[in-house]
Amino acid sequence: VLSRYENQITILSDYLEEFPETDEPVWILGRQHHLNTDKSKLLLDVSARLWFTYRRKFSPIGGTGPSSDAGWGCMLRCGQMMLAQALICRHLGRDWQWEKHKKQPEEYHRILRCFLDRKDCCYSIHQMAQMGVGEGKSIGEWFGPNTVAQVLKKLALFDEWNSLAVYVSMDNTVVIEDIKKMCWSPPQSSSAAHSSAHVHRSALGWNKNTAGLCTGWKPLLLIIPLRLGINHINPVYIDAFKECFKMPQSLGALGGKPNNAYYFIGFLGNELIYLDPHTTQSFVDWEENGTVDDESFHCQQAPHRMKIMNLDPSVALGFFCKEECDFDNWCSLVQKEILKQQSLRMFELVQKHPPHWPPFVPPTKPEVTTTGAELIESTDKLFELEEEFEILSV
Repeated sequence: VLSRYENQITILSDYLEEFPETDEPVWILGRQHHLNTDKSKLLLDVSARLWFTYRRKFSPIGGTGPSSDAGWGCMLRCGQMMLAQALICRHLGRDWQWEKHKKQPEEYHRILRCFLDRKDCCYSIHQMAQMGVGEGKSIGEWFGPNTVAQVLKKLALFDEWNSLAVYVSMDNTVVIEDIKKMCWSPPQSSSAAHSSAHVHRSALGWNKNTAGLCTGWKPLLLIIPLRLGINHINPVYIDAFKECFKMPQSLGALGGKPNNAYYFIGFLGNELIYLDPHTTQSFVDWEENGTVDDESFHCQQAPHRMKIMNLDPSVALGFFCKEECDFDNWCSLVQKEILKQQSLRMFELVQKHPPHWPPFVPPTKPEVTTTGAELIESTDKLFELEEEFEILSV
């Protein structure tokens, strides 16, 4: 019933299917498009983003739980889309494009396999829903942007292939010192584990950039949960919010309306452009050769748009910095475009760890041999991890 209801909802005041005739630029995740000259390139850019929606007929979550996330999993799907965009940038680059029926590189299929609706996929709906129990969310309960960010932060600890450093800001503050400590620190604390992990990373090519130069920087997924108003978004934040979509490091934003989440990827004027997870599709598994029938994972229609003033004030911005120079550039852009021109700042960027905060300890993989899904069986362990990592709700 929920699935049927979700699929029939159309909010006419928000959904503006065709792009208008305008000279204003369209910004999509750090790329500028002009409707008058390259509308086809704009649509290709949108369709290249991995699109995760409600699914049905997957194996029950936890063995006895729901076999569909229709009606409750929209924010989890949006979190998957933001993370998938980070992995695309990490392995294929921001300018990679998807075309129907075109053979794609192995890295692409491997990224897609991370998100399939199976309990053994590291960022599946199963893993996210079960890891959310440690954040106080029952399976089948709706998540907010900050909860999804915390879940992704935990699950990334078990993902050795992508080896991301996930930083979720606290109290609207991004601390440069803490991020650099996290991205340069070894993933495990003991010297033996560090040596083993170093060999493993070398085998994966993790410690080499595209030019083949050695680097110890772990690619950064930066998520900034924000509250941009009380009941409605405060207009003073609008220009700064839109500016974030212009940054080359942009992964868009998680947000929407109460109990109705969208993945925002850009804007046109005062309208936000988003991918909508509120479509229920059947479960798709990978083939014997490891490839995935991927057509249902790309939105091949004009993207949705909504007026920015209709946005719920609870959002989470996402950014990806593959190298340290990308992060340094992001800091410069924030200082120039976000902070210096804002009387009421959307968030703070500080150099040093605030002295009144608990000490920052980069999160490490728990000393267990289980996966994230199995670890959830002991929620006590997860609460211990929360205390250890100083994970605080925004």
